[in-house]
Amino acid sequence: MSRKRTTIIGTAALAATAVLSLSLSACGKADMTKQSSPFAAAEGSKSVTLSVQTWVGAQSNVAVAKYLLEHELGYHVDTVQVDEIPAWDALSQGRVDAILEDWGHPDQEQRYVKDKKTITAGGGNGVTGHIGWYVPKYWADAHPEVTDWKNLNKFADQLRTSESGDKGQLMDGSPSYVTNDKALVKNLDLNYEVVFAGSEAAQITQIQQFAKEKKPFLTYWYEPQWLFNQVPMVEVELPKYTDACAEKGTKDPQSIDCAYPTTPLQKYFNTDFAKSGTSAAAFLKNFKWTKDAQNEVSESIASKGLSADEAAKRWVHKHPDVWKSWLPKK
Repeated sequence: MSRKRTTIIGTAALAATAVLSLSLSACGKADMTKQSSPFAAAEGSKSVTLSVQTWVGAQSNVAVAKYLLEHELGYHVDTVQVDEIPAWDALSQGRVDAILEDWGHPDQEQRYVKDKKTITAGGGNGVTGHIGWYVPKYWADAHPEVTDWKNLNKFADQLRTSESGDKGQLMDGSPSYVTNDKALVKNLDLNYEVVFAGSEAAQITQIQQFAKEKKPFLTYWYEPQWLFNQVPMVEVELPKYTDACAEKGTKDPQSIDCAYPTTPLQKYFNTDFAKSGTSAAAFLKNFKWTKDAQNEVSESIASKGLSADEAAKRWVHKHPDVWKSWLPKK
């Protein structure tokens, strides 16, 4: 999150509703119904529009790229918050120029990259993503057997909540996330109920509260994620992921019965932008960092209360040895 990404089942971590929600850029609200940037028509202007997904790691990518594009390369940068699948449509149409973190959408890759060629693959962003089920380390240390899915039913009683009724609770985030969890619970015959916290932020708050009280919990979670720095968690071993399982799940999502894959996270560009020869396109192609770097920025935003711009600024000033290699050669 190296392997061939064969299916959206299990790779699209945080995902797809059909509504486009627009976020405020530094200079106002970006308008998805118009051109990619309100500055694009101004003669001699340099502008770029970046898609921002809702999770904080993706926001960190964009914040750092935005800061460097503006302060090192002289661009005006618009940011537009778009859910995962609609972002591909916007990218194909040139309403955004780049997606900096994609967790795998084979249908969209086939349609836009291979068939229409309106989107160009931009390479990996350097971060590997993985989704799984996790329990707190303090509980796993006391009950190591809980880290094997075959033993989960033994612990269901300890994980009951008012929302899960007489079953154990498997906590998920937003109902919009594309997950395999309901199918896994059914197909592995687990006495659990998937309960949605409502959002990533709400899920984090719940995990932190459980950890503060040293209570057991079982949660859908993913890396990279800054929360591991504050609440150490251990992954539950699910049945081994295989391409055959993924292919079966592509045909019938309700049949999935194996673990989530590990996914190298990818960048994608509008093809006209990729071929533009601009310093922005060259810079974004070079953009590549690590899980630890992303988590550093993410924790500053989500836990320390910094704005995305301020978190990016602090990281940039601290790590010139990393980002100077991203700048296009003059």
